[in-house]
Amino acid sequence: MKNRIFFKLLAVFLVVIAATALILDVMLGGAWQASLRAEIERDLTQKTVLFAHRVETDRTHSFTEIAAQEGQAAGARATIIDSSGKVLADSEADPSQMENHTDRPEFVAALAGKNGTNERVSATVGVPFLYVAAPISGGAVRLAYPLSDLEAVQAEITRRLFWGSAIAFVIALIVAAAASIWTSRRLEHIVDVAARIERGDLRARVQDKPLDEIGRVAAAIDRTASQVERSFAAVRSSQRQLETLLNSMQDAVVAVSADGLVQWANQPMDRLVPQRTRLNAPVVETIRDPDFLATVQAATTTKEVATARATSIVPGRAYDVTAAPLPDGGVVAVLRDLTETERVEKTRRDFIANVSHELRTPLTSIQGYAETLLDGASDNGAPTREFLEIIRKNAARMSRLTEDLLTLARVESGETRFETEPIPPIELLHDAEESFREIARGQGIELQIHNDDGKNGSVESLPLVLADREAIHQVFSNLIDNAMKYGRAGGRILLGARAAQRGVEFFVQDFGAGISSEHLPRLFERFYRVDKARSRESGGTGLGLAIAKHIMRAHGGTIHAESELGHGSAFVFTLPVA
Repeated sequence: MKNRIFFKLLAVFLVVIAATALILDVMLGGAWQASLRAEIERDLTQKTVLFAHRVETDRTHSFTEIAAQEGQAAGARATIIDSSGKVLADSEADPSQMENHTDRPEFVAALAGKNGTNERVSATVGVPFLYVAAPISGGAVRLAYPLSDLEAVQAEITRRLFWGSAIAFVIALIVAAAASIWTSRRLEHIVDVAARIERGDLRARVQDKPLDEIGRVAAAIDRTASQVERSFAAVRSSQRQLETLLNSMQDAVVAVSADGLVQWANQPMDRLVPQRTRLNAPVVETIRDPDFLATVQAATTTKEVATARATSIVPGRAYDVTAAPLPDGGVVAVLRDLTETERVEKTRRDFIANVSHELRTPLTSIQGYAETLLDGASDNGAPTREFLEIIRKNAARMSRLTEDLLTLARVESGETRFETEPIPPIELLHDAEESFREIARGQGIELQIHNDDGKNGSVESLPLVLADREAIHQVFSNLIDNAMKYGRAGGRILLGARAAQRGVEFFVQDFGAGISSEHLPRLFERFYRVDKARSRESGGTGLGLAIAKHIMRAHGGTIHAESELGHGSAFVFTLPVA
């Protein structure tokens, strides 16, 4: 680096010195030469005029003597000619040997009555001269100054410029060396500090004091390093907090890169697998469960949250796997142990099923004996009949409740096996409509199938759905029964089906009072009632919608409610296309 800086600075100095010398030589040298020539011409012109005056006035000396004296005094060659161009006297040559000067430009001007000037190489001497001629009576006089002296002066100036440039070059060499050493040391220090920061030493600082460009760069690096140190400290603190939080979780967490390598795992994850997690190793070496690996791959590919249930990570235990995509293309997977939850849930379902099963027999007996007593009771025993009627109604209600509990328990546990087959949607609608037509008519409610002939097409044109006919009939029964109980005020119930993105969408719509929005998310919870008093009066168990929800889950479909106060309610469920 030092040599590169040295040669760069030296090259800059050389260019500056060369440009300066050239400018001085071309501009100053040329200007000085032009000025010197003009001064010589003015001086020679004055001397030529004095020479002409002496020739006009001096009657004591001959032309030859005057020419010799004036030439010596002026330091130039003096010449006198007549009007015909014949040389009468010359300070340096024999006039008789000299050619006629009529065609000389300076004599032409002088013979015309003006001072004439010309510059050329003398034919007699062979040296460049500056000629100045002045008119006299009957001819002209001329002084010729040799320009070889001017060329000698110019050569001396050029020589001095060369030596001055050489001296400046040596000085520049010394200055460039000193500047390059000083600059390179500062830059090498900056590079060294930058390398230390790159290696992780965020406390390294340049601390360069000069306020030039390099000093400002050093100050900027120091400020950047300080900011990076603060940011890195904050990131480390956040990372430690996150690690502490994740390690304190009961769930196992593992981060997987886009190429399937383990990036990080918390302590529960290390305890989960016997071989412990290996960082930067393929995740398949840590967890070999195919459901887990498929979920991680799905989240990586689709960039969406994926879930699954894994049962072979640890023998005898089940885990809920949730994989969420990370911004860098990787995935973070959370494994929640469902073993105890499923055991408790199974115990609960078994308890409900067993209790419901055990209650069926005594309830049936109570209901039967109450009806028998009612048939044999006399009309005079009105209180007795009233009490028996109450016993019968409550026994019937408890019997329905136990039946619903048994049905729900069997559906939840998977004990009930649904025999699915391709069925036209219109048949499911007709079955439901025929079963409740008379009941609805008896309550003054119009029950009809909504057959859309608009842009969505009719119900008959819909594709076949994969469903268990009896189970879907039970769903329709629960929904229509609710619509007749709570939407009776509308006087009309619509059954229909339409094409949807994930299958065929069925709906049961009433035009009653509607359901408030805060109740909609909980409608499908067991025993949840919007109006508890009214539900008890109507004999509802609070399990119908919960049963419908689990039946739809078993079919791979969905169910939800849409409602607005004063505008009725619609319960919508979707079945997959066969």
